[in-house]
Amino acid sequence: MKNLWRTMIGKAAAGERTKNGRETGIEVSGLSWQPEQGSGYILNDVSCMFENGKIYGIIGPNGSGKTSLIRNILRFVEAEEGRITLDSLELKGYSRKELAREMALVPQNTNMETSFSAFDIVMMGRVPYQERFAENSDRDREIAEEAMRLTDCYAFRDKAVSMLSGGEAQRVVAARAIAQDTGWLILDEPTSSLDVRHQVEIMEALTKLNREKGRTIIAVLHDINMASQYCSNIVMMKNGRIHSVGEAGEVLTAENLADVYEINFDMIENPGTGRKYYIPYF
Repeated sequence: MKNLWRTMIGKAAAGERTKNGRETGIEVSGLSWQPEQGSGYILNDVSCMFENGKIYGIIGPNGSGKTSLIRNILRFVEAEEGRITLDSLELKGYSRKELAREMALVPQNTNMETSFSAFDIVMMGRVPYQERFAENSDRDREIAEEAMRLTDCYAFRDKAVSMLSGGEAQRVVAARAIAQDTGWLILDEPTSSLDVRHQVEIMEALTKLNREKGRTIIAVLHDINMASQYCSNIVMMKNGRIHSVGEAGEVLTAENLADVYEINFDMIENPGTGRKYYIPYF
């Protein structure tokens, strides 16, 4: 399995900034989006850059536009204003299959009422690389199994997904996204249904993918301290706009947090590790 881990389809190495002379990364420029005409804008003139090889946390209160931003990046919806590019090429120029080879999603909603097994669901991550009606190859199965081990769901690989707990289902969809083997992993609250141990394991797995395989991670997170511990960069949103963006240490300040969440925060630094923790107070 170690050899498989080293030889999984390689994407951009961590820190790579250009490809064929083009700036690499996802650039969002002047994006404004409303669910339907006249319903009111959920995203308002959003501009930010996600560079290759980093771990991004998107944070902000409920209704600030976090999920809407990643839905636009994934082209689940189309904004009438602004543009999004991947490696300087407009996302609109990618076919669905091409985009599925570039980006994988771990959704917030993991309800799966189906008789498929957990392994069947993870194998679906290999579909973008297969010809129509093609059978799963040994390599596809090995990649899926490794993804399940990485997310600690291999033990129930044969269990029907309709019988999984919320936390188990969340780990299965995370494994599916990892098996998709894309350069970009986009996650919408990936730890929301997990116990503390599995929250840490998922974030450690993402960190390993970033460090060893150069995967770029974009995660919507509600846990500010989880974002502080694992994300190199933060996109902070409020009322459908970008409030602050930059390295985690620059964005996660008591002043910014108080302004966005409208509650005061204390910052505590662990003297042994230097890690910072944020505690709201009334």
